[in-house]
Amino acid sequence: MDLYFTMLNWNDTSFPIAATTDGLCYVGALNEPADLFPDWARKQLPRADLIEDTRIMQPYQEQLMEYLNGTRTHFSFPLHLIGTPFQLEVWNALRHVPYGVTATYSDIAERIYRPNATRAVGTAIGKNRVLIVVPCHRIIGKKGDLTGYWGGLNMKRQLLALEQLTG
Repeated sequence: MDLYFTMLNWNDTSFPIAATTDGLCYVGALNEPADLFPDWARKQLPRADLIEDTRIMQPYQEQLMEYLNGTRTHFSFPLHLIGTPFQLEVWNALRHVPYGVTATYSDIAERIYRPNATRAVGTAIGKNRVLIVVPCHRIIGKKGDLTGYWGGLNMKRQLLALEQLTG
């Protein structure tokens, strides 16, 4: 299996994005250290060849840039999510949180019919590596506080602000 990637440049930041032939599988954090993506790829897809290919990645880049520039509220490309069955269940629930809306970890636990699994939901959300597209930035604490985010709280704030301005 091949794993195609490129760097997406937005404003003063850049971050890696990657896809297999099945769909987008990785959207990194703003200004992510260069070694995080290759380390993730080697662990998750150990037999994949990493190929930098802006042509294959172009449809993903275009839609992500449209989102970041405030002209897109949902994505139409395929995803190749890599995780456990529970993680996939949580990530699919995240995809149903509408643009410009926030939800809590307990909301997600209830959506997957596991109301007592709030901590496990939080752990699964923390393993999401398709930032922005699987919108874990829309998940906040029960009291409305911004909680952990793999891309960093600054990125979470930026994405939430972007959705409030354009939503």
